[in-house]
Amino acid sequence: MSGFPWLVVDQNTDDGELVIAACSDIDGLFVESPEPPVERYSLLGCEPAGRLAAACDGDGPAWLGNVGLDAVHPPQSKHPAHCWHCAEELLDITVLDARPSALGRGLLDVTLEGRLRIEELARFARGADKAPDADGYLLVGVTGDGDEDFGMCREVAGVFRPRPTPAPRGATLIGCRPEPPLQRALDALSRGAAPRRRWIQGSIFSVDRDGTAVGMVGAGLGAEVAEVRPSRLGDGLVDVTLQPTYGDAIGGPRPAGARTVWQRWRAGRPDVHGEWAEYDADLRHEWAGVALAHHEQRPDRPSGTRYHMAGRHITDVEGFFCAIGEAVNGPGGYFGWNLGALHDCANGGWGAGPGFRLVWHDSEVARSRLVPGYDRRWWTPAVTMDDLLGYLADSGVDVELR
Repeated sequence: MSGFPWLVVDQNTDDGELVIAACSDIDGLFVESPEPPVERYSLLGCEPAGRLAAACDGDGPAWLGNVGLDAVHPPQSKHPAHCWHCAEELLDITVLDARPSALGRGLLDVTLEGRLRIEELARFARGADKAPDADGYLLVGVTGDGDEDFGMCREVAGVFRPRPTPAPRGATLIGCRPEPPLQRALDALSRGAAPRRRWIQGSIFSVDRDGTAVGMVGAGLGAEVAEVRPSRLGDGLVDVTLQPTYGDAIGGPRPAGARTVWQRWRAGRPDVHGEWAEYDADLRHEWAGVALAHHEQRPDRPSGTRYHMAGRHITDVEGFFCAIGEAVNGPGGYFGWNLGALHDCANGGWGAGPGFRLVWHDSEVARSRLVPGYDRRWWTPAVTMDDLLGYLADSGVDVELR
C-alpha cells in the first residue's frame, strides 16, 4: 500500500484483516466538535447542602463544577427509588443567584449557568426533552474524589426541553484505490442495489513512510457508499462519498489539529524528549494515543528501577501522560493515556516492572497548575496533582518529588 497514508481495514474477517480501501486522505476524520452550548437552568424548591448552600449566600456568581440530577421516583413508579440511568449531569456549573421559592417555606429557587449531558440510555429510553417520573432530584456534586452532597430540589426548569439534533456527519475517501470489498459496494451503487449492498465498515489505519500500518485507537468507519467520482489526485483513483445510516460515518473522529500529530509520527518515531510540549491538551492526548498505536512490546526492566520524569511542561493531565511515557520508554514512549491505562501499565508489561520508582522533576509546575477546576474542557472532574499521586501510590509506584 505504498504511497497511500490511510487504510480502511475490515478486522473481522475469517481470514484475518482485509483492506477495504487505500486512500490519500479521509475527509471527516479530523473535525472540530462543537462544545455543548451554555444554558441556564433552575433548581426549584431547593434544599441546598454543602458547597451549593455556600454558593447561595447572595455574594454573587460562584463556580460549583459538575452537578448530577438523580431522579427520586414515587413509590408507584416502575423505576427503583433512585435510578442511575435516569440521571442527567449539569456541567461546569456556576450559581448565579438564589431566591425564596413558592414551593415551600425555607426553600430556594436557584439559577444556574452551564452545560448539559444526558445519559445515552436515558436519551434512548424516554427522549432528551421528557422529564422522568420523579418526586424530586437528589443533587450530587461529581468530583474526582467521589460524590458530594449538594442537597435536593423538587423540580428543575430548563433541563428537559427540545434541542436541535445535529445531523449525522458523512465522510469522503479521497484519492482512493478501492480494494475488493469497496469495489463490490461501488458495483452495487452502479446497479442501484439496496443500501445494505453498499455498506462498508472497517477500522482506520495510518501508514508510516516505512510502510508500517498502525491502527488509530477507537477510529472506525461505517456507512453506505452514496457517490463515486474520478479523483484529481491520480488516474484510476476515485473520491467516494459515504452517507451514514445512523450516527456519524466515522466513529471516534479526531480534533482538526490532530492531523499534524499523525503527520509528525508518519515520518518516524520521535528521537528527542518533549516534542509534545508545544501542543494544547487535546493534541497532547492525541500524541499519547499515537504513542500507544506505535508501542513496541519489550521485556520490562526490573522492579525497583528508577525513572526520571521531566515535569517542566506538565501543565495538564495530558502532559503528565506524555511525560511519564517518555520517562519509562524514551522519546515518543507510552505508559498510559488515562488513569485506568496508567494503572494497567504500572502492573507490568509496558516497559517497567511493578514497584518502580518515579523521580518527578520540576514537580512544582504540576502542583501549581493541576488544581481542582483547572480543566473544564472535558466536562468531567479535573484530574489534579493529588489524584495522580494517589493513583501512582495505589499502583505501587514510589514517587519522589523534586
